[in-house]
Amino acid sequence: MSSSADPIDLPGFLETLRHLVREPSVVGTEDSFFRVLRRELEELDIRVERHLGILVAQGSEPDSLILSAHVDRHGLLCTGPNEFQYAAFIAGNRGELSGDSVSEQMMASIAGRFDGQRVQAHMPYTGTYLGQGVISNSFHCPKRHNLIFEINGLEFLQPGSPVSFLDRLQTTDTHLSAQLDNVLSVALILHLFRLGFQGTALFTAQEEAARSWRYALAWFQRQSISTRRLLVLDTSPYPTPEAASEQEIVLRWKDATASFDPGFTEEIARIAHRLTISTSFKDTWIENQNLERSKPLSLGRTELGRLVAATGGCITGTTLQIPTTGYHTTRETASFASIRAAIQLLSTYLNAPSRAWD
Repeated sequence: MSSSADPIDLPGFLETLRHLVREPSVVGTEDSFFRVLRRELEELDIRVERHLGILVAQGSEPDSLILSAHVDRHGLLCTGPNEFQYAAFIAGNRGELSGDSVSEQMMASIAGRFDGQRVQAHMPYTGTYLGQGVISNSFHCPKRHNLIFEINGLEFLQPGSPVSFLDRLQTTDTHLSAQLDNVLSVALILHLFRLGFQGTALFTAQEEAARSWRYALAWFQRQSISTRRLLVLDTSPYPTPEAASEQEIVLRWKDATASFDPGFTEEIARIAHRLTISTSFKDTWIENQNLERSKPLSLGRTELGRLVAATGGCITGTTLQIPTTGYHTTRETASFASIRAAIQLLSTYLNAPSRAWD
């Protein structure tokens, strides 16, 4: 990375994030967002390629590090006359879900939180604006095992039309809010490229439908690459602001699918410690919480865990997550302290000597 650039530059990062938040990227209909992101990346001196379900950006040192972030955000899909379903859980995606993801476990509990939410409809591929509406009712349908929504103002939509939550970035002196999962990580990677990152970045589709790992795996196989240094960026939900503020950065040893690379995880943890960045391990936190719960929380199934399991550890790495509250809403909130810590940690790591893929 360039040593002359400010490694933090929060105003520049916020400008990038504010722009990306406004662009729809409903699960399964990410094409228009990919085109916006590609235009941003192609303004830089890097190579950009689009494959099915993935956008790949590579600088002059593609072997130095692989970063990954999913681009999709939760939204709705029109499935009938004034009937809309949670896009991640429509019938076509059920085969990829196993019942123990955090999103699935939260499905029933989040049904009512969307009432009164403003939404906007788009053309599936182009992203062309079609109109706005307001969610008037939402409920969990046990027969279809999905969230069903009714919307005032979008009765004219045809089945297959995506509907995104109307979203704008909101900031205070200490925090920012929007539907951050996972446009926050996309903005972080784009910001790093602008600061001089010359490695590889994978932007994947349909993570919320548990499919993104397949697109990433296809790219690794196409390139005949195995690695122990895949670093996946994401947000990490906490139930209260107090719980989220106990750490600036969230790490993991494992998820419900597989263990991550312990050496790479420890390396990231050591850098954070040297920079006095507070960290915690989410899997350890969940296991401690479950000691006092009658219904255990899931460790979650992540893109990285699925890649590790599918390849027998030939593709592995670790995660770096930003703690948030208000999970899967347009009010998901993260602290500036965590964002600053993530940029500082990544900048420090990327300024270290180049590391080749294994």
